[in-house]
Amino acid sequence: MRLFYQSGEQIKPGDQVRLHGEPGEIEFVADPDDDPNDWHVEEYGGGIMIIESKVFKRLFIDAPDQYEGLEFLSRRAEF
Repeated sequence: MRLFYQSGEQIKPGDQVRLHGEPGEIEFVADPDDDPNDWHVEEYGGGIMIIESKVFKRLFIDAPDQYEGLEFLSRRAEF
């Protein structure tokens, strides 16, 4: 169960995003296929946690590909 933005890019920790117009960052991705025993997957199911300091602080989204308020901005280069 890979998680994707509406624009089609795969979601990865550290991605810079816009959440309802405010800047944010993907804190972690809870993917049941990668780690079904992860406490967050067991408790809440798959999804993503976003850090956004102005309005939401932290927001867990279980279906990011359907969440209209989330926009992918950039990703750090992987070495």
